[in-house]
Amino acid sequence: MAKLVFGMNMSLDGYVDFDRFAPDPALFGYFIEQTRNTTGSIYGPRLYELMHYWDGDEWAQNPQVEGDLRAFAEAWRAMPKWVVSKSLKQVGPNAKLISGDFETAIQKLKAEHDGEIEVGGPKLAAGLAKLGLIDTYRVFLHPAVLGHGEPFFAGEAPKLRLVESERIGENALKLTYVPD
Repeated sequence: MAKLVFGMNMSLDGYVDFDRFAPDPALFGYFIEQTRNTTGSIYGPRLYELMHYWDGDEWAQNPQVEGDLRAFAEAWRAMPKWVVSKSLKQVGPNAKLISGDFETAIQKLKAEHDGEIEVGGPKLAAGLAKLGLIDTYRVFLHPAVLGHGEPFFAGEAPKLRLVESERIGENALKLTYVPD
């Protein structure tokens, strides 16, 4: 049975921002390996539309895109994705749309797969947490104070227990929690 893992970059004051946390090379390398080794990812529509950039070929046209950026793009393209959305009508390659009963669909995904399935986006994670479906939380804590934005915990704050901490690169601390 697969485990659902919600993990994102977070500021010291508890916000996520898709533009403000450019990872250093060590953290980006970590994300590449994580993407290569994950069973798949579940996205809400907003984060999927942002990440869907990697399905296209625009990024590959840039001569500066090599090394880690190319490695990430290849890993992301290869990874299975599921998109929970009532507004989207179609998704890109290697992705499936979940538009109906998402609780049943996610439970089925967990039952049919092994390994870890990433959960992308605080609002989606909040809905899954409310249903008791998130198995692990990974906070990639950055030394930044945003003062606004989307909170990491978009819904009711779950009771958590710290099970691991690890410094990655110069500025990020990975904190791993499980529901208590």
